[in-house]
Amino acid sequence: MRLLFFLLLIAPALRAQITTPDDFLPHRLGETFTHHHQLVNYYQRIAQESPRVNLEQYGLTNEDRPLLLATVSTPENLARIEAIRENNLRRAGLLDGATDPALDNIAIVWLSFSVHGNEAAGSEASMGVLYDLANPDNPETSKWLENTVVLLDPSENPDGYNRYTNWYRQMANRFVEANGTTREHREPWPGGRTNHYLFDLNRDWAWQTQVESRQRLVKYHAWMPHIHADLHEQGYTSPYYFAPAAAPYHEYITDWQGDFQTEIGQNHARYFDQNGWLYFTRERFDLLYPSYGDTYPTFNGAIGMTYEQGGGGRGGRAIELPTGDTLTLYDRVAHHRTTALSTVEIASREAERLTSEFADYFVNATNQPQGKYRTYVISGSNAPGKLRALTTLLDRNGIRYGRATQSRDFDGFDYGSGGSGKSRVMAGDLVISAHQPRGVLAQVLFDPSSVVEDSVTYDITAWSIPAAYGLETRASTARLDVTTEPFVLPAYDNPLAGQDVETAYAFALPWEGMTSARYLAALLRAGIRVRTSAQAFSFGDQRFPAGTMIINRGDNRVTPDFAEKLRRLTAEHEAPLTVLQTGFSATIGGDLGSSNYALVSAPKVATLSGEGVFNNEFGQVWYYFEQDLEYPVSVFHREDVNEVFDGDYDVLVLPEGRYAFTDEELSSLTAWVRGGGKLIAIGAANGSLAGREGFGLTNKEAQDTLSEEEKQEKILLPYAGQERRFIAGYIPGAIVNVEMDGTHPLSFGIGDRYASLKVSEDAYAYLENGWNVGRIRAGARVQGFVGNQAYRKIQETLNFGVEPLRRGTVIYLVDNPLYRAFWENGKFLFANALFQVQ
Repeated sequence: MRLLFFLLLIAPALRAQITTPDDFLPHRLGETFTHHHQLVNYYQRIAQESPRVNLEQYGLTNEDRPLLLATVSTPENLARIEAIRENNLRRAGLLDGATDPALDNIAIVWLSFSVHGNEAAGSEASMGVLYDLANPDNPETSKWLENTVVLLDPSENPDGYNRYTNWYRQMANRFVEANGTTREHREPWPGGRTNHYLFDLNRDWAWQTQVESRQRLVKYHAWMPHIHADLHEQGYTSPYYFAPAAAPYHEYITDWQGDFQTEIGQNHARYFDQNGWLYFTRERFDLLYPSYGDTYPTFNGAIGMTYEQGGGGRGGRAIELPTGDTLTLYDRVAHHRTTALSTVEIASREAERLTSEFADYFVNATNQPQGKYRTYVISGSNAPGKLRALTTLLDRNGIRYGRATQSRDFDGFDYGSGGSGKSRVMAGDLVISAHQPRGVLAQVLFDPSSVVEDSVTYDITAWSIPAAYGLETRASTARLDVTTEPFVLPAYDNPLAGQDVETAYAFALPWEGMTSARYLAALLRAGIRVRTSAQAFSFGDQRFPAGTMIINRGDNRVTPDFAEKLRRLTAEHEAPLTVLQTGFSATIGGDLGSSNYALVSAPKVATLSGEGVFNNEFGQVWYYFEQDLEYPVSVFHREDVNEVFDGDYDVLVLPEGRYAFTDEELSSLTAWVRGGGKLIAIGAANGSLAGREGFGLTNKEAQDTLSEEEKQEKILLPYAGQERRFIAGYIPGAIVNVEMDGTHPLSFGIGDRYASLKVSEDAYAYLENGWNVGRIRAGARVQGFVGNQAYRKIQETLNFGVEPLRRGTVIYLVDNPLYRAFWENGKFLFANALFQVQ
């Protein structure tokens, strides 16, 4: 059998019309890595030359690099491309209007390349794929395109791809170097895997925290492809991986989707078998976590798949394999080129069945939802800022929702307590029905927990939106018959409109979410003095909880343009201020000049990056300050930590990492804290402080939870089954209920209960000299998978703690509240650590 995908004969006249990658680039395809601008230029050239290709720029990265999408089909299909696209949406119930049967059986395939920038063989291969599809002298691809539209995203992560390819070309020797220990095979920190803010874009499809994801998903939802393949790389010693995926499959994945993955894999295998290329299926890469480039399309009705080529950042142009063979960039490009085109081939061959099953998926989602819960009710009494954040997420994912216009009782599950019982929909509540085209996605994101059929999983196992956003929510197993209207938050009524700011005594700001934190950050940046209330207080019949922010006119007599700044920032942030005409409290909390109201400083914040710091987790801190909070942060190299202590910084944030502080550095660190500094340690960074002199944090060892008989059994366990035994002490990612001290400033606006995303089995004993603000109690409720030994280990342990050190403070955040930037309530908790904890 001859290989279908590489053109053996090209007429000279056609060469002049459709330029090959080899003819366009200053190197042969696969000889070395291509600069991103050259990749863009090649796509532009082919779009100019070929009537089969439409090219559009759908966005820009943080570093202003273009995000491209090439639409490839026959000229006849491209002439009616909008009709094809809209017909597909109508068949899915996502667009009103009658469908056109003549357009029903056109398959839509989306191929995404190199979401991880240093997995660069995907983007390299995309140029070959584009050429093969565009070239009219290829009879196979010409036939496929008659009933197929192919969408090519050549570089999902241009900033990371550019970082890697530029670095590699600077480091590479003139002659190919296959020794994997040499410098061109050893990327420096942070590597090219991630985007500008060092986020893993392959975990961001559902959450859309990053600018690349947000812009891409607009285009994805406009198309809703029938097949989506995400082309990656993995460790260079691994053979090629393609579908079918490994267990666990999420329980809402249909039999059709699973079976068709197998058919696609079998088609790929024909070509790999012919060439003697090694491959594997059904291992490692599962379909559970909903925010991957394979699962998210799956929950949107597509056949979503990951393809993994060995290589990645270690691969370079060539690298020696343990077998004695050499893996070249040519090999990696050829393998990806083959699976990409094989995907198009089977889509064309099975177009009628593929499009029919796709349409049925949405009919079934609307009429017969699979899951237990059919209606989700989010209380309208949740803070407006939190509801706005939720509706933004729903809109980005195309999930429909409404506002209840009537009240009714129902039996439901309460997300806060974890129990079921009588509940009530109130007029004004936000209601999400699973009976809608994207009902599967809604259920996946909102279900309290997911069924994990196999606990050996690749990622986190719980992500429920109500827990992540800190929302009062109930779920019903019934389809609630309640009248709804479009959900619109009340129009902002500016409390300062018509108000003489110069005569008001003070202004109170409720502390209830990230909207409050962003407003406070803006006030502090503008030089406005703000206080926070350590206790609840009241003025007349108005009661304010602890944590409320107070802006006193008397504190701001020397603030330039105080009234103008306050008016402007209040309007920009739609802050729900309460105007106070007196500072005298006749009831509780004390007058506004009492010690109950401490000044909030405008902290000067530093953080560390570089070797020893986890790159994704540093990026989460960096992104939080610059994008979520919009507050400045100074970034220092890890080895320059003493520059922080010598400067005028008030706060040092340690992102997750392994710091291995020297005795001298530790002495300087403790002296800085004792002198009035605030140290915030996140996740694994706490391990660099535990047991060290000057800090009260100590580890709780897993061995402490075992009986003597269990310890003996552990020593004598057989070799077989070690992976299964490992997961008993493992937490891949689960939601754990944390009991909070609601009176402590770290809990302000959150209360006495917090749903924490735990991605590590690290456990620490309670502080003896400090405040154990967040603690995991015995029998704590868990959503997702936690190994039984790990569960025993984390019980009665510290999760969030505050330790005073003379004039300063250490804040231990054992669980990372900024994880992947999608845990909204965690971001708010971090704001408490930054602003509320004095």
